Amino acid sequence: MSFHPKCDSKLRNRGWVRGKWGYFCVMATNNRVHSFRNWLAEDLGEGDHTTLATVASSVRGTASLLAKSEGLLAGVQVALDFFSFVDASLTATVHMRDGERIRPGDRVFELSGSARSLLIGERVALNLMQRMSGIATLTDKYVQALKGTSAVLLDTRKTTPGFRWAEKEAVRIGGGQNHRFGLYDRILIKDNHIDHGGGIGPVLDATRRYVANKNLTIPVEIEVRNRAELQQVLDLGVGCVHRILLDNFSVDQVREAVEWIAGKFETEVSGGIHLGNIRAYAEAGVQFISVGALTHQAVSLDLSLKTVME
Repeated sequence: MSFHPKCDSKLRNRGWVRGKWGYFCVMATNNRVHSFRNWLAEDLGEGDHTTLATVASSVRGTASLLAKSEGLLAGVQVALDFFSFVDASLTATVHMRDGERIRPGDRVFELSGSARSLLIGERVALNLMQRMSGIATLTDKYVQALKGTSAVLLDTRKTTPGFRWAEKEAVRIGGGQNHRFGLYDRILIKDNHIDHGGGIGPVLDATRRYVANKNLTIPVEIEVRNRAELQQVLDLGVGCVHRILLDNFSVDQVREAVEWIAGKFETEVSGGIHLGNIRAYAEAGVQFISVGALTHQAVSLDLSLKTVME
């Protein structure tokens, strides 16, 4: 399969391009082949000795992916692309797509071809689909809690090493949006930077110089921990800061801070956000709410992948 397929103009505006069996996200394209190679190498090592010893190369089979629990499906496209990476001759019949709600017994897809290829790829594919579906399902719960408000749900960098792009894709499938992908696509000045950089004034001055010298166009965000720090950013951040991150503010503190900011900067809140209070934060007027729990507290969805001989 080609990992650089022709783009669909309508979907490209939303970050997706057409693949062999559907659409995948442009952001993840450069990481996919690298990830597939690493995931396969981790599991395969010098070879699947069990399969090579017991299953002849001529044997063909069909693998069926079935749902065993309720939730929001995610990782279908990634799993299909991974199997295509393992063996491009495999053929797929797809019954359900990413973002669909599943119930126990739902059949998601079937793959047919070399039994060896199906057995080699099954565990990695199942792991990633269970993980991504769990994240998408949890994200959807947060999105539903925000329904009717204008707040945007964001993820964080609290992701599994080597699996970030897939977990962030799962957040998007669940209805959330991605915050920065890494340290390179947004300047986010946090408490440690402020403390080590000499305070808000010095770090903002240094950031202005750095952005100008590097000719950067990425957004600048700064975290504040209290009213005093917020006031400093309001006084000194114009022309440099795009968004203020209110860290561990209470709902009442957020409401007050939003009034002070008065639309001069974008607003975001993080820290201590959960399903029980996220709507109250949204109703306090903040524009963005970042929740690390989307990725670091999601429980994998129960799926099965059964292979039978043709």
